[in-house]
Amino acid sequence: MKKSRQLGALLMAAAVTAASLQGCAKSGGNGSADTQGTSAPADQTKESASDNAPAEPAEAEADDKGKEDGDPGELNIYTWAEYVPQDIIDRFEEETGIRVNYTNFEANEEMLAKLETSGGGEYDIIIASDYIIKIAADEGLVKEIDKDKVPNFANIDPIFQNFFYDPENTLTVPYGPGIPLIVYDPSVVTAEITGYDSLWDSSLQDSLALMDSERVVMGMTLKTMGESFNTEDLDVIRAAGDKLMELAPNVRVLSQNQTQDFLLSGEVSAAFLFTSQVVLALSQNPDLQVVYPKEGLGFGVDAAFIPSQAPNSDNAHAFLNFILDGEVGAQISQQTYYLCPNKASYAFLPEEFQKSLIISTDDVPNGEFIQDVGPEAAQLHEELWTEFKAALD
Repeated sequence: MKKSRQLGALLMAAAVTAASLQGCAKSGGNGSADTQGTSAPADQTKESASDNAPAEPAEAEADDKGKEDGDPGELNIYTWAEYVPQDIIDRFEEETGIRVNYTNFEANEEMLAKLETSGGGEYDIIIASDYIIKIAADEGLVKEIDKDKVPNFANIDPIFQNFFYDPENTLTVPYGPGIPLIVYDPSVVTAEITGYDSLWDSSLQDSLALMDSERVVMGMTLKTMGESFNTEDLDVIRAAGDKLMELAPNVRVLSQNQTQDFLLSGEVSAAFLFTSQVVLALSQNPDLQVVYPKEGLGFGVDAAFIPSQAPNSDNAHAFLNFILDGEVGAQISQQTYYLCPNKASYAFLPEEFQKSLIISTDDVPNGEFIQDVGPEAAQLHEELWTEFKAALD
């Protein structure tokens, strides 16, 4: 059967939440993302206002004028699809009167290109992964947060601060911390799965799902070679590219979103998943096995920031303060299935939810961040990833 690369919205999140966590609060984030963060959804734009596109400069001027007449204006959010739950957007609009325009991207690199093209304008809030935020900040595209306008900034758990992409805690609000893990169906898989290297086993031919995330999958491959995610040795990166090509016969699905669905349906027997996808998979099939790779864990944080030329900066600060409210933060985490970075939210998080996450803050010090590796290494990563994806078609 033809290998597939699919991107879709996190349709299962609502169903799982309704079934097992109804009435509870929630928060989280990578891609993505892919956050991670990472966790990271699809190519539909979700709107909660009359227009699903960010305000153009002329519209921004009109909005400012409208605010003088008592109109609270609008807020342009740019992130993965459905990463900010609709009920959170609805509540923010209801409490503030601010109209929210929600536009999504599929990959961190897509977001950065758009941000560079706009010179840090168009959008008011962007939620993206740590390493790409560092690049944007180095290019002067990230605005310093006025903490006087965000009193709830004090609610951030210090364990999720002082990271490489924001060492002085002046630019970002952590949204979705997570650790990618391997999940497999023991009723089908015959090989012993102990780490990343196990995914190359020939018994997994045409039965593996991976996240569509260049640096995460290349990083996984580097780990099987005893290397760091962030090596800048071009020869080592090329060798990782060669090894990754050897994995191609095993890969049936390359998907940034809903990757767990392919495991649950039986289309694949093993998958490398974001934290949120691991939780969703286990909630549907508790018999699945989770593997903490012996080669070492990756750790990432999707975070929210205000672009340097945000047209509605005051509204952006209002939104950051809103999501850092303890109850709101808990609502977000319970729908995104990532670690909650808001210490004021902990009292609102049910014990069963915290147990369902599989990971905890104790795992954070053991994980390695993916970081910017410089232009030469980054270009080589991109070339090798393009070759790998072509081999799957």
